[in-house]
Amino acid sequence: MQRIKFDQYETGSAIPELSVGPIHHMDLVRYAGASGDFNPIHTDPEFANKVGLGGTIAHGMYVMAQLGRLCSNWAHPAQIKSFGVKFKGMTRPGQTLTCRGTVKRKKEDGGEKLLTVSVEAVADDGEVKVAGDLVVKAD
Repeated sequence: MQRIKFDQYETGSAIPELSVGPIHHMDLVRYAGASGDFNPIHTDPEFANKVGLGGTIAHGMYVMAQLGRLCSNWAHPAQIKSFGVKFKGMTRPGQTLTCRGTVKRKKEDGGEKLLTVSVEAVADDGEVKVAGDLVVKAD
């Protein structure tokens, strides 16, 4: 993590990527324990098949957390002003995620130097699983 400087980045600049995976069933079991979300669609393949999912799926918040890691690996946490996402697709065990971001806007507002970064978690099949925006108060 580093202090982000406003003049270091231009619109279209990429931030360093983060690769996660492949995701294993045990990762989902551990996340269930850490989060308290024991919904069997995440940990019980038989149940997940029975309800029509074709197998277990990762917790959406697990994938969001990987995007959070991308953000805090890049910018000093004290500089993160906001972070929000939309869930776009189901992530399955065996998939590898590439978390990436691109500066989409630079703005000076009331003395603050703000960078808005589009972030996304993309599976190895090319499907965007989670996407959103990060706003950083730059130096």
